[in-house]
Amino acid sequence: MSFTWTAHRFSGGALALDVANSVVLRFDPDRRVDRFADPAAMDSFAEAASLYSAERERFGMLVPARPENRKSLIGLREATDRHFRAQVEAEDRPDLLADLLETIAAVLRQRAGNSQGTALDVATAHSALSLIANPEPDRLKICPNCCWLFLDRSRNRSRTWCDMAVCGNRTKARRHYRRNRQGVQP
Repeated sequence: MSFTWTAHRFSGGALALDVANSVVLRFDPDRRVDRFADPAAMDSFAEAASLYSAERERFGMLVPARPENRKSLIGLREATDRHFRAQVEAEDRPDLLADLLETIAAVLRQRAGNSQGTALDVATAHSALSLIANPEPDRLKICPNCCWLFLDRSRNRSRTWCDMAVCGNRTKARRHYRRNRQGVQP
C-alpha cells in the first residue's frame, strides 16, 4: 500500500508530537498502523516534516535518522507519547519524565553525522526538550477522534480536534448521520 505524508499528518503543533502521532489508531490493536514500520516511510517523514511541521523554520531541512539510529528514534517516539499523554490526562508520572529525558540523552549522544541538514532523531529530541522546558499543560490535548496529541494554539484554547478539516469533519459527519438515521432534525 502506497502512503504519502500530507499536511494533516503534521497537525501536532510540534515535531515531537508529529513523530508520536506516526502511529495511527495507537490503542486499537486490530486497526493500529505504525507508519515508521517501513524504513522508507520513516525516511520520507523527514522531508515532509521540513515542509509541513510547525517547527520547520526552527530546524530547517530535516534529513532521515541514520539507519543505526532508527531504533532510538522509535524509542524516543514511544517515550514522548507516554509522557505527554500522561501529562494531558493529569497523571503525575515522574518515571515517564525520567524515561523521556534518558531517551533524549541517548539520542543526543549518538553520532548524527550529516552536513545536509538536521537529523530527524536529533530534531525530535530537541522538540521534546522544548515541550518539557516550556510546558503549556492547558494547550496540550488529545484528539477525541484519532487520539493524536496536539498543541491547541487557538486564542481561547478551545480547539477540540487535531485537525478540523479531517477529524472535526468526520466527527460532525457521524453526528449528522446518526441524527438523520434516527429521524431527528437538527
